[in-house]
Amino acid sequence: MVGAHPLLSIGLLAVLAAAGGCASSDRFPSGAITVTVGPGDTGRCAISPCRVLLEMPPGDGEYAVTGNEIRLGTYPAGKTVDLGNYYKPQAIEIQGAGVPRAFVYIPVTP
Repeated sequence: MVGAHPLLSIGLLAVLAAAGGCASSDRFPSGAITVTVGPGDTGRCAISPCRVLLEMPPGDGEYAVTGNEIRLGTYPAGKTVDLGNYYKPQAIEIQGAGVPRAFVYIPVTP
């Protein structure tokens, strides 16, 4: 785009960014009262409490799972598990799995 008008270049970048955002929307799951997240996902619930389901990474055995550094339980690899209902945002970590944290944003109501 050598010699192209700067506004045209900015517009093209905006369109490409928007298209890229649509292609990766599965990494940002959302739900009204329930959300399912996997490692590295950033999910959002519309209301609280929010039921959080977690897609465990593949493998053998079980992994300990924490939410906001509090142990939630031990769950089998390769399964989607129910972590329960939450009233506050959660940073979910699968201990020892070597996968990124999942985050769930939940509106905090007074």
